[in-house]
Amino acid sequence: MGTDALSDVLRAVRLTGAIFFKVDARDPWVAETPPVAVCAPHVLPLAEHVIEYHVVRGGSCWGGLLDAAPVRLEEGDVIAFPQGDPHVLSSAPGMRLPPDLAALRAAAAAAATRPYAMSVGEPGPATASIVCGFLGCDARPFNPLLGALPRMLHLRTRSERDGSWLGHLVGAAFAEAMEGRIGGRSIVSRLSELMFVELVRRHVEAMPPEATGWFAGLRDPHVGRALNLLHGRAAESWTLERLAREVGLSRSSLAERFARLIGQPPMQYLARWRMQLAAGMLADGNRQVAQVAAEVGYDSEAAFSRAFSKMVGVPPAAWRRARLRPAGPGGGGAPQDTPAPPVPARLS
Repeated sequence: MGTDALSDVLRAVRLTGAIFFKVDARDPWVAETPPVAVCAPHVLPLAEHVIEYHVVRGGSCWGGLLDAAPVRLEEGDVIAFPQGDPHVLSSAPGMRLPPDLAALRAAAAAAATRPYAMSVGEPGPATASIVCGFLGCDARPFNPLLGALPRMLHLRTRSERDGSWLGHLVGAAFAEAMEGRIGGRSIVSRLSELMFVELVRRHVEAMPPEATGWFAGLRDPHVGRALNLLHGRAAESWTLERLAREVGLSRSSLAERFARLIGQPPMQYLARWRMQLAAGMLADGNRQVAQVAAEVGYDSEAAFSRAFSKMVGVPPAAWRRARLRPAGPGGGGAPQDTPAPPVPARLS
């Protein structure tokens, strides 16, 4: 099977996921979420970037960005916020309530071992049941996926014949998370990642023909082929002429088409992608800098170090030290197994 650039990026940016909250909501209710940078240190402290998502497991509600019109969310719907924007879920459109950051921090601490169940709204029967989770990934030095994603992704599955499997994925992830069995965190992470990949695939399939950007490049038969070649054989000595020959275009046609869709020339894209691969290898801490240089296509450690420093802003060795250094208090270390403070039963 040939290289799949989307899968390659998802692997290289170290996507990982977790389910943290199960919310039972009773009308009237509203739950507003701050920018994900506020939540990230408490939910996925080791991730460079965090994407928040919500799945409506039962009932219905409204949700969306604070500065845009909300969308109606039905049972089975998934809504995600790839850029980390603040957003709101509510029983009716237009409702607002400032986030309770203390309660959020306490709830995140309580969810360190398994999803935390909470209630929002007035007493009475639940009108919506929502599962809230987070996906972490690397953002630097180069994550083409993040730049291509919109501020909000919304997937409807209830009316689709082939959408039911996504609901099964979510249900399996939540059941696994609640049971707390051995290996459960890994299973939940993988299921969350699968759900996110399906969100991205549906987004790409729904894009108009005239769209530009990285996803549009993936769909283009020639640019997509070029991307797959650069990802699959990043260490090879590519030239524009050789790449064009392999995808069946002239040099000028490929250069124009690639730059129009992707926003940069092919060789510049390759250089940036090599740095992303190198950053991951350095963060693992198992290779010498010279070995990393060779594995991403550089003939010398010095040339690689110059290129890495220019793009990332620090030398490879400094990047490695920063990624391997244990985090201090509040600096993004792993969650500590300390008792969490009590969490209010109602957050709004």
